[in-house]
Amino acid sequence: MSGRALSFGVVAEAYERFRPGYPVELFDMVMAYAGHPVRTALEIGAGTGKATRLFAQRGITVTATEPDGSMLAELRKHVPPSVRTVRSALEDLRPGERYGLVYAAAALHWTNPEGRWPRVAALLEPGGVFASCGGPIRLADPAVEEAVRAARAPFLDSDEIPSPDGTPPDHDMQWPGTELERSEWFTGVQQSLIERRFTMSARDYVCHLSTVSAYLVLPALERERVFGQIVQVLPDRVEMVADITVHLARRHYGA
Repeated sequence: MSGRALSFGVVAEAYERFRPGYPVELFDMVMAYAGHPVRTALEIGAGTGKATRLFAQRGITVTATEPDGSMLAELRKHVPPSVRTVRSALEDLRPGERYGLVYAAAALHWTNPEGRWPRVAALLEPGGVFASCGGPIRLADPAVEEAVRAARAPFLDSDEIPSPDGTPPDHDMQWPGTELERSEWFTGVQQSLIERRFTMSARDYVCHLSTVSAYLVLPALERERVFGQIVQVLPDRVEMVADITVHLARRHYGA
């Protein structure tokens, strides 16, 4: 697992405070796709439990897995007692119990591509549902976005994570749907979009950036300097675009 993947634990409390949660629309979308009640779920890379809460508070027995101990400790402060927590990366989970749903919220890109889909399939009941959701949180105003890009440029070319399989951003099917369509383990791949907008203060936006892996791996002095440059070009409040791309697939009965 990369250094960026393991960089979040040092800011677990900030991650909980400044990352947005997930809307009930996501839960409804996954359940509509399943077409029947889902009783058990396993979450990959649960972080501080933003998506864990969405599913656990609606009656699903969730096993939340997360490799970072600090993130998992923060998660335990916020989830119902029914949630089982396991400190583990996907690659270290051993086949055993199977679940009606396996999902990852803004975490799948941190998993090892080699053997990813057989591992996920091994955790699912035949016909079980896999769901992945996520997407960048962007400044809505192009002029503000350009000013931030220019302020960031001496330190970082980009603060986004490129598509893991190189799919262009204008392609009809985005990753991981592209891999799911090629996988022998899954069928019925669907891609949907949940549109989301919100505003936040300039300070909170910079605090949000402090939870983004591209900044977390910078040396501390450079990180302080880039945040100082960014805050100077921001208005008092910024509007954010935080659309969620959702991919759904079903485990082959015969695979």
